[in-house]
Order: sequence, then structure tokens, then C-alpha cells
Amino acid sequence: MNYAQAEIKNAAVGVGVTDTPDGLARIAQPGCAATLWRRQLALEFQTWIDALDPLKLPKARLVLRPDAVKDAMRHLCEIVGMEDIPERAWLEEDISDLATRFAEMMRAPYLRLRLDTITTNACRKFHIDALHARLICTYRGTGTQYGISPDGEDPKRVFTVGTGAPMVMRGTLWPQNPRSGLLHRSPPIEGTDETRLVLVLDPVFEPDEVR
Repeated sequence: MNYAQAEIKNAAVGVGVTDTPDGLARIAQPGCAATLWRRQLALEFQTWIDALDPLKLPKARLVLRPDAVKDAMRHLCEIVGMEDIPERAWLEEDISDLATRFAEMMRAPYLRLRLDTITTNACRKFHIDALHARLICTYRGTGTQYGISPDGEDPKRVFTVGTGAPMVMRGTLWPQNPRSGLLHRSPPIEGTDETRLVLVLDPVFEPDEVR
């Protein structure tokens, strides 16, 4: 499929949409600026995490090997006093699985993992990240917004990623010519009382990047 010439299932031109996690790896195909795993989280999980006190949501900024992510997530959940129930176990397992897949996709020995609770207009300007690629998944609240802009201005048409749907996007360090023009931002939620829980994964290729 040529991602550069067709709009795909309610996504912007250049965004490959998949119904399976393996499809995220299509980011390596020519003309594919991003891949989106179109999934919907189980109702039981979504109801549980949406109802949690924001103080019970895990936060982290870590650099670690992919095989250490599951243990790290377990400790983070314990630190905030998150109840040890199947929904928590699923969250830990899902983040670990996404980390493993993304690291293999990028051939990265380490990952920079960020887990944030967001209540303001963080990163509200459309931009492209100054890195190789990035995976973003919003477990609670409104998902990432994105669109195509040929001139660097705000996109005329804005798409919102579904809650629970992982998206992999190329950054400025991805070897591509010409650039895709795909920009993204965090949705503006300040003043809405909304709390987002967002996972961000970046590849780390060299030992001196581990800091």
C-alpha cells in the first residue's frame, strides 16, 4: 500500500492504520510517516482507570532495557499504592509488550520511558519530535492529535488518536526525504478537569545516551 497517495480509514495521508500490533512495524515502509494500531481497550479496564484518583496513577521518567520494563512498572504501581488487581496486571503487561515491540522495531538496546499524568495544555503546539521515532499511547483521557502540514503551520485537518491506541511516529532524525509534514500535539484540556495518562517511548541507541 502506498501511504503517500491515499487517505486510510479516517487517518491522515501517510499514516498507516492497522488492526494488529505487528502492523506498527510498517513505520519502516517508504512514505509512512506514522503507524496507528487501532484498538479499543476493554470496558472493564477503561472504567477502572478512568475512575482512579489521579494520585494513584504511576509516573516515571526512566531509561532502561526493554526486558526491565515489566518489573519497573510493577514497582511504580506499588509506589503509588495501586491495588493489585487484574486491570493493573494488564496495564503492566501492555506497557512491557509495547516496549518490547518498539525496541525490536527500532533495533534499540535501551528505551527512554515516560509515563505522565497530564491536566494542562502540555505540548499544545503542533510539532515534530527531534529524535528517530516515538511511540505514544494514551491510557486515560483524550489521545494525541495530529495532522499534515506542508509549511509547518497548524494542520488544516486535525485527527485525534483513540484512547488506548498506540501510535508510532517518525521524528526529524529519521532518514527521509522529503519530510512527511506530519505534526502532532497534546490535546488542549486545561480547565476541563480531565486527567490524561500517557505513555511515551523513545529509542536509545548509544550508551552515552543513557542518562
